[in-house]
Amino acid sequence: MTKPQPLVSGNWKMNGLEDSLKQIKALCKALKKADPKPACDVMICPPATILSKAVKKADKKGCEVTIGAQNCHDQVSGAYTGDLSAEMLAEAGAEAVIVGHSERRDKATYAESDAAVRAKAEAAWRAGMMAIICVGETEAERRGGETLDVVGGQVRGSLPEGANADNTVIAYEPVWAIGSGLTPTTDDVAEVHQLVRNLLIELMGDEGAGVRILYGGSVKPSNAKELMSVADVDGALVGGASLKAEDFLGIIAAYG
Repeated sequence: MTKPQPLVSGNWKMNGLEDSLKQIKALCKALKKADPKPACDVMICPPATILSKAVKKADKKGCEVTIGAQNCHDQVSGAYTGDLSAEMLAEAGAEAVIVGHSERRDKATYAESDAAVRAKAEAAWRAGMMAIICVGETEAERRGGETLDVVGGQVRGSLPEGANADNTVIAYEPVWAIGSGLTPTTDDVAEVHQLVRNLLIELMGDEGAGVRILYGGSVKPSNAKELMSVADVDGALVGGASLKAEDFLGIIAAYG
């Protein structure tokens, strides 16, 4: 099984107005000039309000940035005020969609279940997009020694049948590390990524060896190379450090 190139994807979350598109322009310009080219795929997932404009900004000759979305509804259409279907996002130009991010799973906010995340991943496929399925434990679960059980359960419950290396990416994001400046040790990351890899092979056979597993949670230029060198870490899902092209390029440089 040939694994795709690593993926470094930026998740802008609820950040970014039209002026932020200049960061995508700067990113495209820098990647176009890079010699050698980074040995990874690059994606930005902006808020839906500027998604189509981000696609146009990235759709320039020689730009090596693809655009994804941050969430979708599992239904094609209906009376779901404020929601966006996967088909709507795909029509706007998104090539992937993040599902099951920690804020969506958080019981105090959206409380999305594994079943809900699985349905959204299936919706992404239905619309012709790749699903980036997020998993990760809370600080209390980490302290309680539940990390492997929690993450393993989320992978089993959130991964639809029919997943393959082209339509699915898994992103491990320890909830306690997101935006906190804290990161697990490389041994901790290796342990979880090995668990996820073994589960993917168990559930998908040889195809599971080719699915990319990203690490996310306070990834920044200063720690990217170390984190990206861990076994079975096939890229990064980056939050705050993806908002500025200069910082994001510092992370992409781990594959330079």
